[in-house]
Amino acid sequence: VICICHCTWLYYYFHLRTVNLFTSRQGFTLNIFFRFLTVQCCGHQSTFSVCDASILEHYSKAPGHKHVPDWVWIVVGILNFVAYTLDGVDGKQARRTNSSTPLGELFDHGLDSWSCVYFVVTVYSIFGRGSTGVSVFVLYLLLWVVLFSFILSHWEKYNTGILFLPWGYDISQVTISFVYIVTAVVGVEAWYEPFLFNFLYRDLFTTMIIGCALCVTLPMSLLNFFRSYKNNTLKHNSVYEAMVPFFSPCLLFILSTAWILWSPSDILEIHPRIFYFMVGTAFANITCQLIVCQMSSTRCPTLNWLLVPLFLVVLVVNLGVSSYIESIILYTLTTAFTLAHIHYGVRVVKQLSSHFQIYPFSLRKPNSD
Repeated sequence: VICICHCTWLYYYFHLRTVNLFTSRQGFTLNIFFRFLTVQCCGHQSTFSVCDASILEHYSKAPGHKHVPDWVWIVVGILNFVAYTLDGVDGKQARRTNSSTPLGELFDHGLDSWSCVYFVVTVYSIFGRGSTGVSVFVLYLLLWVVLFSFILSHWEKYNTGILFLPWGYDISQVTISFVYIVTAVVGVEAWYEPFLFNFLYRDLFTTMIIGCALCVTLPMSLLNFFRSYKNNTLKHNSVYEAMVPFFSPCLLFILSTAWILWSPSDILEIHPRIFYFMVGTAFANITCQLIVCQMSSTRCPTLNWLLVPLFLVVLVVNLGVSSYIESIILYTLTTAFTLAHIHYGVRVVKQLSSHFQIYPFSLRKPNSD
């Protein structure tokens, strides 16, 4: 569903530019290009991230577990860099064309929250699951480090009104794109060898992810929170209200981890990618609700309703089910989460568009010619 939605979006993105290129005159094309880019590019990070993960997923299931071809790493590296670049210029273009609205912020950061799972899973496809790679459970924990780092910045804005985006994200995206290209040149086998004593490259990546979260994101968010408290500019004075945005993510972590530990068929080993996607989709829905609340200065909901079916699933799994039934439950729950999240996004976009009297994918106003 995600691939279809974003690929359709991407088709119109390039199609309209091609039409403008051959029908415009006297430099009008360039202006239209950048104006249209404003309302389109915020979604392409997810488009290219999904493409990255889909390509690697295809080759990971190839007969005989063949290595991913070199050309795939080149494509993935280019797509990752394009996604990162578009994610960085959308806000600037929106301000340039005087079209910056809370709807654009929701599109930007809402899709970013959904892209987290693709970034983490895709980059660790380099190392695999062998002795020089990471286990599916370790990768699951690293995914949560990234997810909590992401929501921490929005928790900060929910309480202080200021969104701090650390440079660690920019460094990581440039590094990831570079690693993909290097992999195409030297092959995946180069990453299996230790680069310093017995310290493997996978350990370096893991250290970077955890170090960035603990040494950059967390300290800066707490520092900005303390400054706001000291200046008496916090939006929520009680500790309970300030910590409400963490309730649903923490409960999601507890429930998903309990499912992994109590799974009679070791579900994470059988379907790691679909399980990551299920967790990432539920997290994205929680984050989007937080973004809407911080933009509208309303109270964040204590409990996300997607956690209710997940809780029931964990109870059923704990009672004991067959491997086939558990797999069906996982795919059904993932599908339900995906459809529910898309429905939520469509409804919110329609409401915001109506409120601000704008079109979601156009700079033209509803009352303009």
